[in-house]
Amino acid sequence: MFDVFGSVKGLLKLDQVCIDNNIFRLHYKATVIILIAFSLLVTSRQYIGDPIDCIVDEIPLNVMDTYCWIYSTFTIPNRLTGIAGKDIVQPGVASHVDGHDEVKYHKYYQWVCFVLFFQAMLFYVPRYLWKTWEGGRIKMLVLDLNMPIMNEEAKERKKILVEYFVDNMKGHNFYAMRFFFCEVLNFVNVLGQIYFMDFFLDGEFSTYGSDVVRFTEMEPEERGDPMARVFPKVTKCTFHKYGPSGSVQKFDGLCVLPLNIVNEKIYVFLWFWFILLTILTGVSLLYRFAVLMMPKLRLLMLRARSRLSTHEDVELIASRCQMGDWFILYQLGKNIDPLIYKEIIFDLSQKVVGKEIV
Repeated sequence: MFDVFGSVKGLLKLDQVCIDNNIFRLHYKATVIILIAFSLLVTSRQYIGDPIDCIVDEIPLNVMDTYCWIYSTFTIPNRLTGIAGKDIVQPGVASHVDGHDEVKYHKYYQWVCFVLFFQAMLFYVPRYLWKTWEGGRIKMLVLDLNMPIMNEEAKERKKILVEYFVDNMKGHNFYAMRFFFCEVLNFVNVLGQIYFMDFFLDGEFSTYGSDVVRFTEMEPEERGDPMARVFPKVTKCTFHKYGPSGSVQKFDGLCVLPLNIVNEKIYVFLWFWFILLTILTGVSLLYRFAVLMMPKLRLLMLRARSRLSTHEDVELIASRCQMGDWFILYQLGKNIDPLIYKEIIFDLSQKVVGKEIV
């Protein structure tokens, strides 16, 4: 099992410089790792075995397996409930009349690994955009300033940072707006992925998790397993070939899909994860909107970040900063040692006052 997940351990590496926030990292780090790990898991025959095994008379089993994997299998939706072995063979598996009974084909299981990997790439897009637009600015500004003890070089770096901030004050709004755009893109992406998975699973994903929870609370004789409906473990497959006289012969096969044992659990987890991620991202956007609209909130957040500085220094800087300046200063506070950050806030307040006097 460690071999499967070992290939994604590189994604767990922590960044030396923080240029985003925890909600952002849930998208490009946690969710990407989850999706890639699941994609690798469903392709691992070591733990699942063959993805499909079919039985049918007179047809070589390897031919039947390949045919049914390529052309898909099906179940009978109106035969999902009943006692297995008495009323039905398995949920969704029973005799049917062509053209009379509804038949549901399951074509998506062979695409699950590719779709999961594609979704992981989509979750990384906002991170890629922000990292490209950010251009290493924060990393350059905090160089050598993340240690409590400063040498002469670090003192010079601190002086350069203060001068940079004063000289470029009111020039960081576009920088901040691009980050806020990426936060909105995260929210749009996770919502779009929920709709995409609903389309991929023939409209079953939107209520999949709630159906599974409801299923566990129902009486055994009354309930129909939503996991068996979306990811059936036993299905039917029809094979046609010409007989000795040239007439078309029909062979009805029974197929076991071990892969769906894993798929059903994956998508239950993803349903709850995506709902949680949507809620957290939505709340973070409301928080971001409040930060944009309320200078008082920005002041309180800057105070919390620079807790060693005096309130007067923080208020002086916050009153002169625009939204982009505040954002840069707040990001610097995440990466610079608190003692050095206190000195930077003090130096900035003196510089701002001196600049106004001049």
